Amino acid sequence: MKLLSFLYRGQHRIGALIETGIVAVSDELPNDMSNFLAMGESATQALQAAIDSGAQVLALDDIELLAPIPRPGKFLGIGLNYADHISETGRERPEYPTFFTKQSTCVIACNQAIHCPPVSEKVDYEGELAFVIGKRCKHVSLEKARDMIAGYTICNDVTVRDWQQRSPTWTLGKSFDTHGPMGPWLVTADEIADPHNLSLKTWVDDELRQNANTGEMLFNCYEMVAYLSQVMTLEPGDVITTGTPAGVGVKMKPRGYLKPGQTVRIEIEGIGTLTNPVIAEPLDFRVK
Repeated sequence: MKLLSFLYRGQHRIGALIETGIVAVSDELPNDMSNFLAMGESATQALQAAIDSGAQVLALDDIELLAPIPRPGKFLGIGLNYADHISETGRERPEYPTFFTKQSTCVIACNQAIHCPPVSEKVDYEGELAFVIGKRCKHVSLEKARDMIAGYTICNDVTVRDWQQRSPTWTLGKSFDTHGPMGPWLVTADEIADPHNLSLKTWVDDELRQNANTGEMLFNCYEMVAYLSQVMTLEPGDVITTGTPAGVGVKMKPRGYLKPGQTVRIEIEGIGTLTNPVIAEPLDFRVK
């Protein structure tokens, strides 16, 4: 099932994408994705029943698409998780996963604009597979980690490189407004047979910049869940993005930083395509 968050007639809704449009959840179910996921299979079964019964279908042109999790409680990323990316950076392979936080106000949806801020010209893309937690959990074994994942989506871990290097935590360079594109939807885990064997490609305009497979990750999704849950309670709606392969703009010659007027497109097999235009940050921009 492909789950979406969206606005319809000014109201926040969630629903499932089908061939003819979108079937929204009934009023008896939560209209917040995190709370919907927390209900587990009962929620998705109720939504499937609505689809099967011929419930009203909303046209895609009548809705405003949001990120699947518009404001995740936790938005965590992992650095240096592909061997070819480690090689291009000249760093050593990490012994343990290196996690950082992206602030939730950076999240935007598919087709919304990535901003180039006035304080830097070193805005870079990072095409990544992301997963979303579906169950509140702590001290999860590796064997049970798969069951904690509700589904998978695409993330662009946009990074302002000079601000990234200003802090050993990387947080500031990872958290500029609009620098967390996510979507276009959340594909439930039952539809992804193996999240560690998916083609991942990133284009800037028509130039293919990244071309990899998620099987190249050093630490896989289940290992990340087990590792993080030793430290913190993971909750439904938490987003973990799994690292980027080689081909980032900072390592191109000349540098391939993003510029206003360009478009970034990330495609992951079995999920879809996340597309975002790039613009100069408007002077009056504020996160809604």
